[in-house]
Amino acid sequence: MNFDLSEEQELFTSTVERFTASIDVEARHGLRGLEAGYDKTRWAALAELGLIALSASEEAGGIGGSALDLALVGEALGKGNAPDPWLENGVFPARLLAAGGAQETLESVLSSENIVAVAWAERSQRYNWTPSSTKLSGGAITGEKTFVMGAALADHLIVTALDGDATAFFLIPSTSEGVEIRQYRLADGSIAGEALLRAVAVSDADRLDIDENALRAIIADMRVLASAELLGLGQRLLDDTVAYVKEREQFGVPIGSFQALQHRLVDCYARIEQARSMVYRTAMTASDDPAGLQAAAAGAKAFVTEHVDHVAREAVQMHGGMGITDELAIGHAMKRVLVLARLFGDVDTNLADYAMAA
Repeated sequence: MNFDLSEEQELFTSTVERFTASIDVEARHGLRGLEAGYDKTRWAALAELGLIALSASEEAGGIGGSALDLALVGEALGKGNAPDPWLENGVFPARLLAAGGAQETLESVLSSENIVAVAWAERSQRYNWTPSSTKLSGGAITGEKTFVMGAALADHLIVTALDGDATAFFLIPSTSEGVEIRQYRLADGSIAGEALLRAVAVSDADRLDIDENALRAIIADMRVLASAELLGLGQRLLDDTVAYVKEREQFGVPIGSFQALQHRLVDCYARIEQARSMVYRTAMTASDDPAGLQAAAAGAKAFVTEHVDHVAREAVQMHGGMGITDELAIGHAMKRVLVLARLFGDVDTNLADYAMAA
């Protein structure tokens, strides 16, 4: 069996590597210091490369990339320690808009003219997609959402609300009357927010036609892509640590010559290679088997998260106290790992979903 990447996959990977090459620690500080925690000019450049369009079919105005194509982009972004919200504000809303039939808004997202954030999480819900406090009544939505990633950037919000006993999805402008966004920073320096919804008027035209099966399929895809970015971050953490232990001296010799550290680094290498195999295998799982794909995605997210989290902690330990700071790339990488580890479910949640689907 040939495991080599295709010419197009090699092209996308090298394109992402060039795009992320300019982001060092200083540049990252500059981006995070902006009012929205990110630069929309950079987002437009990312879209121009086709990295968002890759997530939509050709019929929907995209490029029609495969699950593996997207996973390779996610891995390359992670390896580049990129600050770009490609997953949470690009691919994820694009998939929801495509499933919901919002073609016009989807096209604007693919071209970067419109940035969309997904407002689904609620307090005390713990990864439960079914809203409890946010409800539709009399043509208006009232409730509160938290962990709205990219809230400071968003032109529109995709909001979940209870319509009777069913979960409904609505696309509303972030500046709608009755919408209040309270911003806060996440561990990785990006800005999320709480969305307070006070009788926000919506119509049938704002409703996205997304059923439960479509939602489950989208969440499975997002878990694979979160795993892919985690994989890239893990590789970056390992590479930077190997380079560091070759230079850092103690007792007159590089600490990389200590056998105990060598054993720990070999263990980290093995974990990254296992994680890579898991991501690629899951990305190539047949999409015509929804139950199998959902189980594989949940299992992969739990597996990759555990292994990359281990590598991140080892990297910080070998760097010492400075490893946790924002002065080194590994500090930023570890904090992004902490965010991704809990996005679309933590380890326990994904293991539970895997057990239910198996």
